[in-house]
Amino acid sequence: MQTHPWPSTRKEAIVDVLHGVKVADPYRWLENEESAEVQTWMKVQDDHARAELAKLPTRGAFTERLTKLLYYDAVNPPTHRKGRFFFARKHADKEKLIVYWNQGEHGTDKVLFDPNKWSADGTKGLGDWWPSPDGKLVAYSVKENNSDESFTKVIEVATGKDLPDVIPGTKYTDKAAWRADGKGFYYVWLPPISDKVKIADRPGHAELRYHALGSDPAVDPIVHPATGNATAFLDGGISRDGHWLWAMIQHGWRSSELYFKDARKPGAKWTTLVKDVDASFELKIWRDRFYVLTNDGAPRFKIYKIDPQKPERAAWKEIIAQGDSLLQDYSIVGEHLTLKYLRNAASEAFVHDLDGKRVREVAMPPLGTIGKIIGNPDEDTAYFGHWSFTSPTVIYKTSIKTGKVTEWARVKLPIETANMTVEQVFYPSKDGTKISMFLIRNEDSKPDGKQPTMLYGYGGFNEPMTPGFSASIVAWLERGGIYAIPNLRGGNEYGEEWHRAGMLLQKQNTFDDFIAAGEFLIKSGWTSAAHLGISGASNGGLLVGAVLTQRPDLFKAVACGVPLLDMLRYHLSGSGKTWVPEYGSAEDPAQFKAIHAYSPYRRAVEAGPQKYPAVLFDSADHDDRVDPLHARKLAAVLQANQLATAPLLLRIERNAGHGGADMVKQTVERTADELAFFDRLLR
Repeated sequence: MQTHPWPSTRKEAIVDVLHGVKVADPYRWLENEESAEVQTWMKVQDDHARAELAKLPTRGAFTERLTKLLYYDAVNPPTHRKGRFFFARKHADKEKLIVYWNQGEHGTDKVLFDPNKWSADGTKGLGDWWPSPDGKLVAYSVKENNSDESFTKVIEVATGKDLPDVIPGTKYTDKAAWRADGKGFYYVWLPPISDKVKIADRPGHAELRYHALGSDPAVDPIVHPATGNATAFLDGGISRDGHWLWAMIQHGWRSSELYFKDARKPGAKWTTLVKDVDASFELKIWRDRFYVLTNDGAPRFKIYKIDPQKPERAAWKEIIAQGDSLLQDYSIVGEHLTLKYLRNAASEAFVHDLDGKRVREVAMPPLGTIGKIIGNPDEDTAYFGHWSFTSPTVIYKTSIKTGKVTEWARVKLPIETANMTVEQVFYPSKDGTKISMFLIRNEDSKPDGKQPTMLYGYGGFNEPMTPGFSASIVAWLERGGIYAIPNLRGGNEYGEEWHRAGMLLQKQNTFDDFIAAGEFLIKSGWTSAAHLGISGASNGGLLVGAVLTQRPDLFKAVACGVPLLDMLRYHLSGSGKTWVPEYGSAEDPAQFKAIHAYSPYRRAVEAGPQKYPAVLFDSADHDDRVDPLHARKLAAVLQANQLATAPLLLRIERNAGHGGADMVKQTVERTADELAFFDRLLR
């Protein structure tokens, strides 16, 4: 074995027997983050990683460049409520977004709340925010250390004063669904962790509740009870006019149940709209009609229009048929449907009337991505953001009636993109499936097999990899590198069939697609194994962890962020049980066989001493979604088994959750570490 500078880690002789198979788990003790020994181990690992990263020759240059690219002025699309406009603005001299409001679109901007002032050390931050229908109040969630846990407060817009209402347990509240009269809102409540409510089972205790302003949140009435199923999410809301309440139980990212009832009738019971259908359903309500987006019998999605007085399936009217591209999202603006499509992983948008007839295409630049189309169903104006690999975000304003599109705001950065080029290439995976991939490079890059190349992937949970502007990509290209992003199975770039081909028992397809991407880049002459690095985070951390343990010879360096890695035990911590519909569970014999085969931690333990590429694990100390135990355990086993001289580092972001920290300076530092790590190793 090589002598390495990182600290050694003790092992334990723990062996489980799962479905008759012996599974060793020598680093299980690292799961207990509360123990003093684990805390000491984490500090030693992080100190070592930061000391090594600080020595990298280009780290200072990347820090300087990223500071210029990430501190900038920008504004998000506005939300309009009764003459008041609300929007978040990013300032070049601030760490966090500030939310403003004004009376009229071009009125004087007034600060609604400034999270930069909430805590001296920046640990308290803004989650999301939701104006009331009359624009007089805004509900907003507050997070500590950018974790998923939050509590919700309400601010009075005119005075800037918080109401007494403080609602804990809003981790899974993705909106405050205001009543039409603004006297209260519906939200998803989650009880605290206790002897009765274990962390892994907690999602099954979520309830849909109603909070009347001025009342005690502890006695908020339950509108829909908890499901008791920790693998499912509960959501709900109310129609804009206050007529219809709805509730959704979502099983993973592929199926959902929908229920509704008349909110104007006290004691009304829930009516089932959808249940026991292996497909996803999304509901929007306008003028007493339900508009349902579904992939039931249509993997690229279609839309039904439903009369709630005739909810039986036979009475549903299909108004938007499945097309040859993916219908990704929809909204109701200006008495019309606005539809967002993905064609070969790039955005298109169209306007249809409420009976489904196409009116026009929304004009936008090619080969880019648009954000959500924001507007009110009874107002003509809509806003949307557009960005690409070579263009920062531009906010557009459009008239639904006339189709006129004008620029509303633009991000300006000190960059020169004239030499940057983007092409979409296609390559065969292991089973012959054609995979698309974006290749971002400088025009003068040469296919000499020596180009430092970063390959980034995700491939899961229906998430598409679409064109997006990134400071890290710009900084990497400015150093002469190449950046590649494949559209792996498990995402939804090509519809639900594409998603299902990379989940559950088919998850290995995702890893095969990524390996084939690396082989394609090498075969095409752009790079070689000595100049190729891979990167991914969360589910993408699982991706690079799996590929790292299956093909350690194919890559020189790996960045593995906030990952899932011990897949035989992932469902026992964090929000793990909510992902069982995506990955499966080791408790199921057939699913165990598939998971056991690719689980990165299990493979590394059983492989013994190996030559591994350099690995930078990026973890977070307050990640309450994916437990940081995964990064700790795989880092330990790789360090114990490393036969090569390549470094294996565990960096732990402080005061950060699954999405990292919400302060720009921490993003600069983390990104500079990663880019300098790759730059040192891939040249």
